[in-house]
Amino acid sequence: MIRDINLAPQGQQKIDWVDQHMPILNQVKKDFEKRKPLAGKRAIICLHLEAKTAYLALTVKAAGAEVAVCGSNPLSTQDDVVAALVKNGVTAYAWHGATDEEYKMHLNKALDFQPDILIDDGGDLVATLHAERLEQAKGIIGGAEETTTGILRLRALAREGKLTFPMMAVNDAQMKYLFDNRYGTGQSVWDGILRTTNLTVCGKVVVVAGYGWCGKGVAARAKGLNARVVVTEIDPIKANEALMDGFEVMPMVEAAKIGDIFVTVTGNRDIIRREHLEVIKDKAILSNAGHFDVEVNKEDLRALSVNVRTARKNIEEYAFHDGRKVYLLGEGRLVNLACGDGHPAEVMDLTFALQALSLDYLAANRDKMEPGVYSVPDSIDRKVAEFRLKALGVNLDELTDKQSKYLASWAE
Repeated sequence: MIRDINLAPQGQQKIDWVDQHMPILNQVKKDFEKRKPLAGKRAIICLHLEAKTAYLALTVKAAGAEVAVCGSNPLSTQDDVVAALVKNGVTAYAWHGATDEEYKMHLNKALDFQPDILIDDGGDLVATLHAERLEQAKGIIGGAEETTTGILRLRALAREGKLTFPMMAVNDAQMKYLFDNRYGTGQSVWDGILRTTNLTVCGKVVVVAGYGWCGKGVAARAKGLNARVVVTEIDPIKANEALMDGFEVMPMVEAAKIGDIFVTVTGNRDIIRREHLEVIKDKAILSNAGHFDVEVNKEDLRALSVNVRTARKNIEEYAFHDGRKVYLLGEGRLVNLACGDGHPAEVMDLTFALQALSLDYLAANRDKMEPGVYSVPDSIDRKVAEFRLKALGVNLDELTDKQSKYLASWAE
């Protein structure tokens, strides 16, 4: 279920480009081609369907699995890349701009593929299994989750005793959040904002809502673009981090009055809502880098507006009763994917290597794993780190025997 198979050549060109810039996944793929650890298995990959994800799908296919893909966001699917995947023997249920009904249909069509193992992004696939297809859920070997939002949902499911299979919390691996969340989000968010607005950032007030790893990356890149950066937070420890990193910290209701560009990065809903919109600066630009399109309250935006129009591709202009205007990018969805190509290939190389190796681990250890949320083993985290250093030609020191004994001893 795709838009147009004739788009495959340009999609293949995109895949070929990232292939040249994902050396870690290349190493994993070569190993998979030899061992075929997923032979006889069916895998679903529910992720943002662009070139890096496509190369992950082909890596999982190289492991011997039959693979199907569906989108984890209606606006992040690239139809040419999906067409190229189909040409490469991957089953696909996705197209760009899917309605809510079509998006749910694609999830269910992917589940009709009868997967043994899965990769999820944000938890919609796993939630659909447990809410609507429980008997099928009981037959799943396990899966891996990409995002903070998805892991929060998984842990809620596990707390209620309803999670029926093991899930690997890939987002919590060090080689994921230290790099993907911080550097990947930091760069790709501004790539999406800049290419969509074609405006300057320097000298403007950028408001970053949330100072987790993603927020840290967004704020650091804004600072590098010579913006004045304000952080909003609910966590006193993270607020202190932001202050010591050189940023102002204040409540959103105060930041709304001075901000020029807003980026929400919390994973929660209603971060920018009516009380903030009532005082927000004229011509403020609103964007979201959290998983779902709920961080900027679109119902409140519409309620305060006398007119809504498309000001530019991926920019909606909301004209308020008092004459102020605000601009929402990418329908409030992930700005780095709705308005750009997502994280750089070299960053996703780390994350997707973790994903592929997590599926390998699940297939090999399923009999030992009860339903629940599992950390990625340290051995996999370190393997990905070592693969990256090897690809870069970087060598490390090693402990001498004397140093190892010193660290293991309590005596001087």
